[in-house]
Amino acid sequence: MTTTTRTYLVVGGTSGIGLEISRALTARGDRVVLTGRDAERATEVAAGLGESAAGIALDLAQPETIAASLAGVGDVHGLVIAGVERDSNTVRDFDIAGATRIATLKLVGYAETIHALGERLSNSTETGIVLFGGVARYRPYPGSLTVSTVNGGVEGLGTALSVELAPIRVNVLHPGIIGDSPFWSGKEQALAAYRSRTPGGELATVADVVGAALFLLDNRGISGEQLHVNRATLAS
Repeated sequence: MTTTTRTYLVVGGTSGIGLEISRALTARGDRVVLTGRDAERATEVAAGLGESAAGIALDLAQPETIAASLAGVGDVHGLVIAGVERDSNTVRDFDIAGATRIATLKLVGYAETIHALGERLSNSTETGIVLFGGVARYRPYPGSLTVSTVNGGVEGLGTALSVELAPIRVNVLHPGIIGDSPFWSGKEQALAAYRSRTPGGELATVADVVGAALFLLDNRGISGEQLHVNRATLAS
């Protein structure tokens, strides 16, 4: 394996899809700085990926700390912000604290991460930024009020940034129900119901999402787009 001169920052890279994106980047020879809320955990995960990975602590829900967390990161040639949280919120039983945390994490935290990197983001069409939204933006479900609303905000954020940051490319990736993700482990009854409503009867996989993220990072002709990984769920 030949390590490239390109460095990718993967925010939320210690578990789930973020970890698999980090793994795929290091496997193809890129350098990766991955983040998690816990410094020890981030360092441990990075060590498991090899010498081309490093781990740092970063909490998107505390945006005022992000600049300091990223102070030691050098030039970045690609950015994936995969840090997400879920809650169950409705307007009739509204949890202000929960809603504020998720809105801060995904809107203010995402934007502040990019702001904090500043000129360390290589100003080129070869630089891609991938923000994570989610299918709840288009398919609300009971309790998804905050998540659906905030993911709509991520869509708007990505569109605005694609113009403001050009030639750097910015796209939003919206995973659907990812059947083999850790979040859905042990929830087979719910997964069966989702499969029954998915054209072809098969759900998208973590590998599908990783492939989509790499595509958005690499393809110099794609910017300002909303990419859905959901096996045509929105078409049915």
